[in-house]
Amino acid sequence: MARRSVHYEAAFESYLRAKGWPYVLVDEAKKAVFAQAAIKSFDFLVYSNSGPNLLVDVKGRKFPDGSRGGQASRAWENWVTREDVESLQEWQNIFGQGFVGMLVFAYWLQGPPQRAPFADVHFFRQRYYAFAAVALEDYARAACPRSAKWQTLAMPAAQFRRCIQDVGQML
Repeated sequence: MARRSVHYEAAFESYLRAKGWPYVLVDEAKKAVFAQAAIKSFDFLVYSNSGPNLLVDVKGRKFPDGSRGGQASRAWENWVTREDVESLQEWQNIFGQGFVGMLVFAYWLQGPPQRAPFADVHFFRQRYYAFAAVALEDYARAACPRSAKWQTLAMPAAQFRRCIQDVGQML
């Protein structure tokens, strides 16, 4: 299993297993070095029968329950660090044709699954999760700086909602 202390990654691995999709968990204890530069690891290599294989970096976020006055502005939280994007782009270059960088946002649903705007909801360790994937290329093209101090980026929520896909659609 993924790092058990990171419930978002463990939930995504449970989801992959439940769907029967082949994957490799990337060992973060070994930071790869290519051309004298250390590159931040991604989380999963997911193999596809119908398209490119996915280099997945999982980003955990809470998804508020809008029916109870939840913060709608935080519903599609999708920020990442600049290093996340640059490292995943580098991995995509290293792996080459047949591999695509993918950011998977693992949303921990804060309300009942029937109120969530997701068709595919996964139950794991007494919590509900939904997974929204966006191709690295689409994310990098549309992302805007969020914090200069923290070197974070984010896609505008409306554009993010148009770009996300169910992980299963890519496999």
